Amino acid sequence: MVDQRRPWVVGVSGASGTPYAAAVIRALFDAGEAVDLVVSRAARLTILDETGAPFRDAHWKDDLAQWIGQEIADVVHWPAGDLAAGPSSGSYQVKGMLVVPASTAACAGIAIGLSKDLLQRAAEVNLKERRPVVVVPRETPVTRSHLEHLIALHDAGAVVLPASPGFYSAGAAATATQLVDFIAGKVLDAAGVSHTLFTRWSGELGHSR
Repeated sequence: MVDQRRPWVVGVSGASGTPYAAAVIRALFDAGEAVDLVVSRAARLTILDETGAPFRDAHWKDDLAQWIGQEIADVVHWPAGDLAAGPSSGSYQVKGMLVVPASTAACAGIAIGLSKDLLQRAAEVNLKERRPVVVVPRETPVTRSHLEHLIALHDAGAVVLPASPGFYSAGAAATATQLVDFIAGKVLDAAGVSHTLFTRWSGELGHSR
């Protein structure tokens, strides 16, 4: 009997921080995990602005490989406007969803069940099915309404994981790549996926350096 494919849904919203999403996708591929990818319309503009790489439905395989900087593995792309897509239904089997980065609009939409696009709908579905959902807000500072939406997500069962990198694995001289990988590693930790993206705290000062 062939095992049923059970991917992680990765939702990329329009917030700045698309390198976090690229690092998460690379790490999932490295761990042998399947990915269902949903890139919002706003995220396509952010990817282009932050990396110079386009993301087009008709050329998504080539565009994804260019964006993440490596060959793609087991991945399915669902257009954000496709509300009839697999991840829009609870009967579509996935392991959970990672929303990285998560804009304030995406957080709000998921928190109140707006389902304005596939990213929000898929996140709501995974919450109602009690699957792991990790939401990575990046914007700062935050307003009271944003905090209330994050609390609502927490209460609904999501892991709220702000993009706040730690420095203990690389120190003050940490590169941008190391800081991005730290957050990607924390996302995978929350999802229960093994990785080697950062050096873990050992209880000994300076041990990781």
